[in-house]
Amino acid sequence: MPQGKPETVPDDGLTTKQRRNRPLLIVHTGAMKGKSTAAFGMALRGWNQGWSIGVYQFVKSAKWRVGEEAAFLALGRLHEQTGEGGEVAWQKMGEGWSWIQRGDPEDHAANAREGWAQIKRDLAAERFGMYVLDEFTYPIKWGWIDVADVVATLTQRPGHQHVVITGRDAHPDLVDAADLVVEMTKIKHPMDAGQKGQRGIEW
Repeated sequence: MPQGKPETVPDDGLTTKQRRNRPLLIVHTGAMKGKSTAAFGMALRGWNQGWSIGVYQFVKSAKWRVGEEAAFLALGRLHEQTGEGGEVAWQKMGEGWSWIQRGDPEDHAANAREGWAQIKRDLAAERFGMYVLDEFTYPIKWGWIDVADVVATLTQRPGHQHVVITGRDAHPDLVDAADLVVEMTKIKHPMDAGQKGQRGIEW
């Protein structure tokens, strides 16, 4: 899109403004870090536009405090006090670390299914302007949540609700349904040189 202009204009009967303001289904996938970071950057922009923000984390421990959570909850408090920005809700769907085998996998699956059911209820109620479904590709990949249900729900969602999904190995059906898909590809990473994650960069 040179200079931010689309190369083609579809014959869809929409005005330029209507087409520009369509709600988007966005997928950030790929093996490299930055998928959630980019999604939260979009959510920050949305909050600045006055949108309400709903974050649903699927495979991060409920005990893990990420920097974005603290920042967005502070923005939510600012909204409550001043009216600036929008409402913020941050929900964690239990534990489900893909690389830590603890607890009953079926409990994690049940948590993920209930999380998806809550998202469906919130979409039907048009509760948020932007949804971040963080690491949502994993419960789909593991068969905990039906991808056909996800695609049907998200493509038929009412109103003006943006949805951003993050995680590796996005299902091809989800990729096909999305309006915007980015794949994070590694060129270099500090871990290649033996450096572990650090505060302010990874969390």
